[in-house]
Amino acid sequence: MSGHSVSASYADAFWCFLTSCFFAAFCLYKLSKHVPRKYETSVVLVLFQDLIRYGKTKQNLRRHGWLRACDLPKRWFWHFYAVSVGWNAFLLSLYLSATFRHRPYPPWLAGVLDSLTDAPPADSPVPQMSTLLVLLLLCVHALRRLLECLRVSVFSDGAVHAVQYAFGLCYYVALGLTVLCTDRLGTGTGPPLSQLDWFHVAGGSLFLGASVLQHRCTVLLARLRTGKSGAVETLAHRLPEGGCFELVSCPHYFAELLIYVSLALVLGGRSLTWWLVVLYVLFNQALAAQLCHDFYVGRYESYPRRRKAFIPFVL
Repeated sequence: MSGHSVSASYADAFWCFLTSCFFAAFCLYKLSKHVPRKYETSVVLVLFQDLIRYGKTKQNLRRHGWLRACDLPKRWFWHFYAVSVGWNAFLLSLYLSATFRHRPYPPWLAGVLDSLTDAPPADSPVPQMSTLLVLLLLCVHALRRLLECLRVSVFSDGAVHAVQYAFGLCYYVALGLTVLCTDRLGTGTGPPLSQLDWFHVAGGSLFLGASVLQHRCTVLLARLRTGKSGAVETLAHRLPEGGCFELVSCPHYFAELLIYVSLALVLGGRSLTWWLVVLYVLFNQALAAQLCHDFYVGRYESYPRRRKAFIPFVL
């Protein structure tokens, strides 16, 4: 693992902006819990709450009727992962063609990458083991989440805001482009297998462990609504118990963070751009976890006070 970091400046600015937005949203949400009751129904505060909440955390939000017109079904989450699988598989195929068969990227893609990074493309690009693995693991992750949404999860009639939906679609497109940006800064030489290093193994192992953790959490949440036969018995929200749910309210969000950390390791731990992605995921998932945690605490008087929201023993 190199001792210095490399980055793609314009992509960095993009992820810094998103990170700042979600860090600010997290802080504002914390402060909003201390706002005098008479301001709780103000248009600005309600709009803010509507934009950061989805699913069950919207239930007790007193919203204006016009805001409900922006609601989309939360069960449409599978769209995000379908887009991610298709898009990242497409980028992977273009990357393989560019590096192994020396066919240039389509002009539109080359133009986008040029606008996101000031690093010039290599005249004779060498396939980077880290880039190949990250694109492949992103496809695997998205495919698993897609199958879980379609075959495991039991969605209620919860809603997401149209802005959240559009943002989610754009996010997964930006993610794949970011990987190709980091590739321009790659230093690997020789065939991909000759580049295999310990951090690829470490990152892959963490990815596998975090994926298993997230899947188990998804199965446990689904079983709260199904009977022994697997048939759906209720769409009500129940108290999750067992496994890592004894430590935090949202271990599946913590697993998501670990998955992105694992990809940073696969990149050798020296891509500043990807660490900014990790930082964005940290604040994004922290906000979602805190909202869920507060929902559980408010709903169940006996909710274990020792449980944290997101990161065991920390947050």
